[in-house]
Amino acid sequence: MTSITEHAVFPKGVNSMLLYEDLARSRMREAEQAASKLRLVRRLTTAKRWNRVSQWAAKRAERAASSL
Repeated sequence: MTSITEHAVFPKGVNSMLLYEDLARSRMREAEQAASKLRLVRRLTTAKRWNRVSQWAAKRAERAASSL
């Protein structure tokens, strides 16, 4: 009679499932990192845009004030 320790405790497909789970986790981490980088790029682009708008508004305000 064989002991329990000689037999696999898990079904045969578990090792392959763990590999797929690791790959899925890795892909999720990569996707989260890409999304984080994209958010940073969007924030920087937005900041540049608002900076240009504020400079334009300041120049316009100066012109308006000087014409008074």
